[in-house]
Amino acid sequence: AAQRGDRSAFNLLVLRHQDKLYTLAYRIMGEPQSAADATQEAFITAYRRLNTYRGGSFRAWLIRITTNACYDELRRRKRRPVVAMDDLSPIDSDDEPPIPDSSDTPEQAMQQQELNRAIQDCINSLGEDQRIVLILSDVEGLSYQEIADNTSAQVGTVKSRLSRARASVRNCLQAIEELLPGAYRLME
Repeated sequence: AAQRGDRSAFNLLVLRHQDKLYTLAYRIMGEPQSAADATQEAFITAYRRLNTYRGGSFRAWLIRITTNACYDELRRRKRRPVVAMDDLSPIDSDDEPPIPDSSDTPEQAMQQQELNRAIQDCINSLGEDQRIVLILSDVEGLSYQEIADNTSAQVGTVKSRLSRARASVRNCLQAIEELLPGAYRLME
């Protein structure tokens, strides 16, 4: 129905997929505003190009569009680095901690928040090719072939990037061992 021009049908598709695509964009971009912009750009592109959708997994098609929107933004940033005025301010109200699970103590909630931040920082430290492959595999759950299709890379390249990305994140997290749960710490 959306391909025939039914806007309400397309809006239903947006509602169904927007959270997943935003999460994907956030993991790639590392900041909420850029993720929101990339997600919005992806949906605009998807709407304009609905006639090019030829079946198969609609979610995978949207993931590819979102990934491409993130790639485009990352390339633009490399050409023209910009520091936002908000980044210069020491207080950032958008980064308020989430409401903790009531079953956690305040100390446990703070440790979990620090661990989540450390994991995201480790992911952000990866090169964009490795970061995108890691997110598509370990966060989105795509197969090697789906990742290869989304990134225009060979399956072997996807596997090697994923292996290197996981090793880099593991090494990064070992550097902050005190935040890791006991099961993940190196034994001496």
